[in-house]
Amino acid sequence: MKRTEIEIYEFNTEIFNLWGKQWMLLTSGVLENDSFNCMTVAWGSIGVMWNKPFVQVVVRPTRYTNEFMEKFDTFTLSAFSEEYRKDLSYLGRVSGKHEKKLEKTALTVIPSIKIKCPSYAEAELVIECRKIYSSEFMPEDFIDNTILENYPKKDFHKIYYGEILYIGGADNFRKIN
Repeated sequence: MKRTEIEIYEFNTEIFNLWGKQWMLLTSGVLENDSFNCMTVAWGSIGVMWNKPFVQVVVRPTRYTNEFMEKFDTFTLSAFSEEYRKDLSYLGRVSGKHEKKLEKTALTVIPSIKIKCPSYAEAELVIECRKIYSSEFMPEDFIDNTILENYPKKDFHKIYYGEILYIGGADNFRKIN
């Protein structure tokens, strides 16, 4: 997939579609020695916080990817065209703790541009981030108690904010003037 750098204020997407329907692949770790893991994510946000462009992702503590999010300072978010939906579904269901799950997909791991965490050749969008904040969701802080229905096992997500250091994408992610 041909991607070029997109300046932060030139980045353009249908944000609710990107998270809720297209999904993204969250990857944390480093390319060296295959010391990374990925998982499909569909919850998060993109915006500005503390005068920094950011993405916010959530990871349950039971997920293998959480170990990498805790250990490493950077992560990537990658979006793919519909032809990779089956791969993203698989990567969201299967843990990388007990098998090399990427080997069962059509995705090719490549170095990122500005960070040591890998990205994917087939991605039409890659957002490279440096962690700047994390916290655990506290059930007593939910104002809307229906949110608790998402946590029947009481495995509350940990929230991570990452400063966006680089965006690489296909032309459809670039603002048209």
